[in-house]
Amino acid sequence: MPELPEVEVVRRGLERWVAHRTVAAVEVLHPRAVRRHLAGADDFAHRLKGHRVGVPGRRGKYLWLPLEDSDQSVLAHLGMSGQLLVQPHTAADEKHLRVRVRFTDTRTSAAAAAGGTELRFVDQRTFGGLSLHDNTPDGLPDVIAHIARDPLDPLFDDEVFHRALRRKRTTIKRALLDQSLISGVGNIYADEALWRARIHYERPTETFTRPRSQLLLDHVRDVMNAALAVGGTSFDSLYVNVNGESGYFDRSLDAYGREGLPCRRCGTPVRRRPWMNRSSYFCPRCQRAPRASS
Repeated sequence: MPELPEVEVVRRGLERWVAHRTVAAVEVLHPRAVRRHLAGADDFAHRLKGHRVGVPGRRGKYLWLPLEDSDQSVLAHLGMSGQLLVQPHTAADEKHLRVRVRFTDTRTSAAAAAGGTELRFVDQRTFGGLSLHDNTPDGLPDVIAHIARDPLDPLFDDEVFHRALRRKRTTIKRALLDQSLISGVGNIYADEALWRARIHYERPTETFTRPRSQLLLDHVRDVMNAALAVGGTSFDSLYVNVNGESGYFDRSLDAYGREGLPCRRCGTPVRRRPWMNRSSYFCPRCQRAPRASS
């Protein structure tokens, strides 16, 4: 599942190639791609036609395209394999192309450079999709209004996060993946930030002091910014940016996916443990397990 850095890379690409262009036509090639738009594929296509796309937005892992002359947005859920690609009109269709969006204005410098481009939603497993939603007064699609701000959001409040973390009475990795507390952090970047902060994934949240919470937040931001700088993390061909290019942060991972390899800090072999139908990777020396409560 793409995490915050991967979705932000896509958002930036859409801002460059799609923002301020007017939709000429929408072609839905697979109904599952718009299944979250309850009125159906024809209604989805009809409602987008003629609207001008605003600057794409993101909260955590959620991405949307606001319609400038409307109080609605197109919410993109990438799922496990969804891709938003900007392609020349003349490019061959991808095998798993689900939705095509054509634009009236191909005279922008970005579009002209590619000889006229269109937006394509490609999804091999069809777990993702596009849907149209009303916006809240803050400009978010209403279905994601409950999602917390992410740590790269300028309005994210570190003190509010610390107090909420202490109240959760859970373990720290579970808290990091709780979208009502902090958004955008998934399994990979949680493991990376915890390794950098030398914190075990099962440490109880009620034991976190303000300095420890701040240390962890700082590392969450550092690891996400580092991933953004190289285009995110790609373990296979399913995550790409809008130009079909993979990210390279997987080459810089310190914990995730490194079972049995020496810790880059102390040399102890990294361990993997099953965790909530996933895996947690950690250094048993640098990230000491919490003592069992008596």
